[in-house]
Amino acid sequence: MKRLLASISTIIALALPALASATTWNIDPDHSNVGFKVRHLMVSNVKGSFDKHTGVVDINDKDVTKSKVQVTIDTASINTNVVKRDEHLRSADFFDVAKFPTMTFVSKKVAKAGKDKLKVTGDLTLHGITKEVVLNVEGPSKESKDPWGNIRSGATASTKINRKDFGLVWNAALETGGVAVGEEVAINLEIEMIKAK
Repeated sequence: MKRLLASISTIIALALPALASATTWNIDPDHSNVGFKVRHLMVSNVKGSFDKHTGVVDINDKDVTKSKVQVTIDTASINTNVVKRDEHLRSADFFDVAKFPTMTFVSKKVAKAGKDKLKVTGDLTLHGITKEVVLNVEGPSKESKDPWGNIRSGATASTKINRKDFGLVWNAALETGGVAVGEEVAINLEIEMIKAK
């Protein structure tokens, strides 16, 4: 029994420094953007964003590869600046927001990819389907104090997904050949974070 207690104490003692070296940052939705771009009618790109999202980033101050990210996005908040298109995107043809009101990203691995660059691998759950994606991240930036005493930092992240991998398969054939909506979706995240107090 004494050996067991001693082992537990040792494990806790070893874990405490790692826990203490992690800093929690909350994503500031008012100064962040979750954007995407997809091909339209084979001739141009349409851009949009999700205007409601929350997230937490736990940055390990001693070893950034031990950091963690978790983000939740409100799918009904999709905004392409065209009301009818947004209504169609919210419907069962695409995001089916009544059934799948959120999408989530939960990191599983963080790796260095050069100076101030990271590759963050995680599970993206969208439309009820979970697939592994890799975010190419620049940052986090140098910390800065705002006029209200908050400590802020930022990062940019990007990736590409095939929407069909997530069950978003609606399309329409064009008379000239090709389809109305491209399959590849480019995702770009501009993230500003506030250090938790």
